Amino acid sequence: MSRIRKGFRKARVKRPVEKNVPANYDSIWEHDLHKGLLKNWKHHNDKIKYVIHHTYEPDFVKRFGRNRILLEAKGRFWDYPEYQKYIWVKKALPKNTELAFLFTNPSAPMSQAKRRKDGTKRSHAEWAESNGFRWFSEDSLPDEWVDMDFKESEMFQVQYFDEEKEVD
Repeated sequence: MSRIRKGFRKARVKRPVEKNVPANYDSIWEHDLHKGLLKNWKHHNDKIKYVIHHTYEPDFVKRFGRNRILLEAKGRFWDYPEYQKYIWVKKALPKNTELAFLFTNPSAPMSQAKRRKDGTKRSHAEWAESNGFRWFSEDSLPDEWVDMDFKESEMFQVQYFDEEKEVD
């Protein structure tokens, strides 16, 4: 039995593949039902669209006139379902609402990304751009988005630009 490392999601259990299943059936049992007990029923006749409703709580929200910005602060994406979620959120956003990202390190490689021929992996910034999201780092945020009094303070200078500061 493999151990699960803390901070990682458990792998999904794969559905076993049944052998010798007749064409157009999901299982031998389904085939047997349709040929016997349920032979007067239509089989795989309809397709019904459905949506699984989820909720998303943005990290930061601000209005600029008629427009609303949802700002997601991300250190990193953990896995494919996490970053795929934001594409679905974007599709569900109302008009005049934008989801943007604030990355700790925009050039950090995406988790589970395949290594390219040159040895690099797709970065968080590249993912955002390819999916139509604006992204920022702390030093590239627009001035109208930030508290300029704090940005011009000594505390900000020490926190962000003090080279002698210890890094954890």
